[in-house]
Amino acid sequence: MTAPPARGTFRSLANRNFRLWIVSGLLSNIGSWMQGTAQTWLVLTELTDHSAAAVGIVTALQFTPQLLLVAVTGTAADHVDRRKLLIAIQCGMAVLALALGLATVSGAVQLWHVYVLAFLLGCGMAFDMPARNSFISELVGEGDIGNAVALNGTAFQLARAIGPAIAGLLIALVGTGWVFIINGLCYAFIIGGLMRIHVPDLHRHAPGERGKARLLDGFRYVRNRPDIRTVFTMLFFMGMLGMNFAVFVSVMSVAVFHKGAGECGLLTSLLAVGSVIGALLAARRDRPRLFHLIGGAFCFGCTMMLAAAAPNYLLFSFMMVLIGLSTQTLMTSANGFVQLATERAMRGRVIAIHMAILLGGLPIGAPFVGWVADHLGPRASMVVGGSAGFVATTIGLVYLVRVRHLRFYREDGRWRYRVAPDPYQPA
Repeated sequence: MTAPPARGTFRSLANRNFRLWIVSGLLSNIGSWMQGTAQTWLVLTELTDHSAAAVGIVTALQFTPQLLLVAVTGTAADHVDRRKLLIAIQCGMAVLALALGLATVSGAVQLWHVYVLAFLLGCGMAFDMPARNSFISELVGEGDIGNAVALNGTAFQLARAIGPAIAGLLIALVGTGWVFIINGLCYAFIIGGLMRIHVPDLHRHAPGERGKARLLDGFRYVRNRPDIRTVFTMLFFMGMLGMNFAVFVSVMSVAVFHKGAGECGLLTSLLAVGSVIGALLAARRDRPRLFHLIGGAFCFGCTMMLAAAAPNYLLFSFMMVLIGLSTQTLMTSANGFVQLATERAMRGRVIAIHMAILLGGLPIGAPFVGWVADHLGPRASMVVGGSAGFVATTIGLVYLVRVRHLRFYREDGRWRYRVAPDPYQPA
């Protein structure tokens, strides 16, 4: 009889390979968030006259490859040694960061340079994300995947809390170009961590069948899983309209509250503080469920609307924490839900579709949200973003009503609900 999985918020850290992954990834991601903040600041204040549309275009170019390369990236994650693939990807993205840094420091950088490098970085991310997320299932046993995903999200959000604040300080002290160069050097942490992983301890399965016939297997698999399709539809609207934080935070900070780089970076850090709390709460759960996604989406919509109405920078900063908490509850629950619901041999391809749907909506939504901010005001753009949370909530509830027969009733003077077991999830 199989022993029950260990309990506890940090149980996956007992695994040496996972500890190595978390620490090296944290240090590398701090640099990545520094670059993201510096890149937005470069475009918004140095290469344009506070153009939210230009920021939206950069965001769109960075995430377009998620859609264009989805079949190739998912297949690579399932058929190539993920550790070696990740090492190669990190080396390529380090070169891109150093190139942007040298162009900026030398004074030669132009807006089109940022556009091109954003697209190339997006190509690297398109391969990185499915490999990175599915690699977690190799680092830990099946019973700890949900916990490991949540802790990985916690480390990612810690980097998000630290990186932008450091970037704001460095921009003021040495300029944006050096932030890019420092990020390029930070990739050494994750490359070194991957090289030190003890390969015999990895939880690997036999490679899937190769060939072009395998490219569409991920799409066929998702087509036959209404539960996963529901999650992906929720994520599409969230990614298209709700996740444009590079636009929301920068234009609210600069155009509405008239703050500098330090205060702009602090807002992103506060957003990440809430995300860390959300990820840690998710790590305490034995298994992510659709109710967690729906609750996160609804809270996201509410907090975005409140942030749009915030009268001053202080209250807006407080709302950033709550937005981060609700966003991470949704994102971490979705990631864990999909991984646990998907067969091991299909995870790379399904996660690639997951990332393509979540991030592939940004090329559609980011320019539109930027246009709304430029023409109707930054607060209106946040209202548009918040509406995505309510749309996602509705989609999740429709699935619960139609498939799991959700019903509300009154008993002993209190409202209660009844729901049938999910026929598409393992017991």
